[in-house]
Amino acid sequence: MKLLNSLNDFLWNSPLLFLLMGTHLFFTLKLHLPQRHILKALRLSVTPETKSGKPSQNLSAFGALATTLAATLGTGNIIGVSTAVALGGPGAVFWCWLTGILGMATSYAECYLSVLFREKNKEGLYVGGPMYVIKNGMHNKTLAKFYALCTVCAAFGVGCTTQANSLTQTTSSTWGLSPHLVGMAAAIVVGLVILGGIQSVGRLCMKLVPALGLLYIGSCLLLLFLNRDALLPALGAITAHALMPRAVLGGIAGCSLKEAARYGIARGLFTNEAGIGTSAIAAASSNCENPSRQAYVSMTAVFWDTVVICFLSGLVIVANMLKHPQSLANVNETGLADAAFTFLPFGGNAFLSLALTAFAVTTLIGWSYFGEKAFCFLWGEHNLGVYRLLYIVMIYIGAVIPLDVVWECTDFINALMILPNVIALFSLQSRVRE
Repeated sequence: MKLLNSLNDFLWNSPLLFLLMGTHLFFTLKLHLPQRHILKALRLSVTPETKSGKPSQNLSAFGALATTLAATLGTGNIIGVSTAVALGGPGAVFWCWLTGILGMATSYAECYLSVLFREKNKEGLYVGGPMYVIKNGMHNKTLAKFYALCTVCAAFGVGCTTQANSLTQTTSSTWGLSPHLVGMAAAIVVGLVILGGIQSVGRLCMKLVPALGLLYIGSCLLLLFLNRDALLPALGAITAHALMPRAVLGGIAGCSLKEAARYGIARGLFTNEAGIGTSAIAAASSNCENPSRQAYVSMTAVFWDTVVICFLSGLVIVANMLKHPQSLANVNETGLADAAFTFLPFGGNAFLSLALTAFAVTTLIGWSYFGEKAFCFLWGEHNLGVYRLLYIVMIYIGAVIPLDVVWECTDFINALMILPNVIALFSLQSRVRE
């Protein structure tokens, strides 16, 4: 545990943050600011691609986007932002937002290459992701298998046990429900979805994720309206503290520039996963034949996840800190969002708990697909039942066990996934076209 903690503190404190932000900046400049086409990308995400012939069993472009958002939208957008502000001050919101802006370019490159180098399996369905990019683009099967193995481990960690544990913590603290009962219920619900295959996953994500996202965005906008007199001061505090941090509210958010950037960037990278490469797995499974079109559509996942939802969460938290400082009494670093949502007119804390519960379930479903494709890459489609059974069992286990070691292992595995993915991006950057 001490060794893992030391490794993670070193990796996530400077080296990986510089590597990922450097990658984001490189592809932003190389692709001539693909972010400027965000309106076009948003339009493409809801515009069906004209096709002829029989219907495809692959995901639609929007289905691939919804599956990505199912995996990335989660507790990181709420609890992660809360801890970023608590540990890094209001300026962390700016750095988190900047990570999303620049990360869209890296997401575009990842998804472009994954569509370009994907394959068809025995059922005629597209499969892809960084492991296929490394295998077919770099012709390095060993590194491809290493990335796939890390993805399977991450699926059981960040995608399964940690989300299941967050789910039971939320339901236990809010409604007093038994972790065993919640764990079994979550395992059954998620199991029924993933046993139905990619079409089942895609259909549920296409219906559930947009509704959840819009409902949460609407609640944030309502809170900002209620705290409208603190809105401009909150924006000013976020901007000022991003570059010139100073103590505020009696030292609650007094942090250095390094701390603001470190926690803001780390939380942004953790929630949108740009640079880790998992969103490209869903992008490669779409029926879109044009790599650039699908890359634009998939790029919007980072926009919605970090540029919109993380920013709104941070703005709500900072506005509440300025408008209702008394609500922060006896609040720990994960409770700033809870304190802000207390002022929602219709049962704010219960609503936030429901949102966290729903986001955790969708993350469980989305990540099951990422791990499934990596598992099949390593051990073949005929062993898929083993993976699905293990995943369902791990949901229950994650719901009832302490997770200190699991979190440390997950952070370390995420770090290991970044390295082969970034190597592939730079090795094949000449193949990426806008």
